Amino acid sequence: MNTFEYGLYCFASLFVIVEPITVAPMLLAMTPNDTPESRVRMVRIACLVVTGVLLTFAIIGQTILSFLGITIPAFQAAGGVLLLLIALQMLQAKADTPQRITPGEAAAGAAKDDIAISPLAVPLMAGPGAISTSILLYQQAEIWPKKIALCSAIVLLAVVSYWILRLASQGAKWLSPLALRLITRLMGLLLAALAVQFIFNGIRGAELF
Repeated sequence: MNTFEYGLYCFASLFVIVEPITVAPMLLAMTPNDTPESRVRMVRIACLVVTGVLLTFAIIGQTILSFLGITIPAFQAAGGVLLLLIALQMLQAKADTPQRITPGEAAAGAAKDDIAISPLAVPLMAGPGAISTSILLYQQAEIWPKKIALCSAIVLLAVVSYWILRLASQGAKWLSPLALRLITRLMGLLLAALAVQFIFNGIRGAELF
């Protein structure tokens, strides 16, 4: 496999795991009252975070995890717990409650940034699967051109994900409030299932069963 083919292989592998097309309705479900401009801003922040996280873990991820004594299964379980908490809020339609609009505009802005970084960037996009795949792909790259190809694939993945999520964010204005509430509950159910699967994968990887 030459360098170009390895780069395509890295991009395809990470794209299938990150699944920005699947993340798009989850983004809309978590931000039913936000404007398209606000969603695009969150998407931009999230994609920058995803790029930084995947590049960092690809290059020095194994060293970081070993130094902290953290295993990939433990990381999977932690990500699953975080996603489960978000999913429960979505199933209860917390985003539709009047309390979301409070006099504290600064607090609301901070909450939106939190959605961009967590759970949108981590662990929805740069989750345990994407992080562990980045580490493994970097270890498989025997020569520097292939390592550079992997880093380029990560950057390209972030750019493609940005445009997919940007288009979804801007297209959400055509959806009715009823449709958004339906999406919120459906995505909350799917997100809960994904969270439980993360936890199961972590437990299985830890060989507790």
